[in-house]
Amino acid sequence: QVQLVESGGGLVQPGGSLRLSCAVSGSIFSFIAMGWYRQAPGKQRELVAAISSRGATTYADSVKGRFTISRDYAKNTMYLDMNSLKPEDTAVYYCNAKNYLNVESWGQGTQVTVSS
Repeated sequence: QVQLVESGGGLVQPGGSLRLSCAVSGSIFSFIAMGWYRQAPGKQRELVAAISSRGATTYADSVKGRFTISRDYAKNTMYLDMNSLKPEDTAVYYCNAKNYLNVESWGQGTQVTVSS
């Protein structure tokens, strides 16, 4: 069973930055795609950013130009660099990974709060 562990969330002022990390218990080579999702109170979980095994990336329109998804194969870790944060970015952020059998794994989530 693959385990995904997020870290890096916290409280930040509007306009600030955070880096989220998703540490994988196995090798990230086993995943066809990885991504970050978020869920704000009272809202559905939504895709924030995703990266394929070939390195192709996709972003939600609301975060384009502000967030960057990346991964480090040597560290078996995926990252989400978040800049110019806005109050509407406040949510629990979840790491997701899908293997070549289309089995998905989720992390436990990390809280990001953007507030002055």
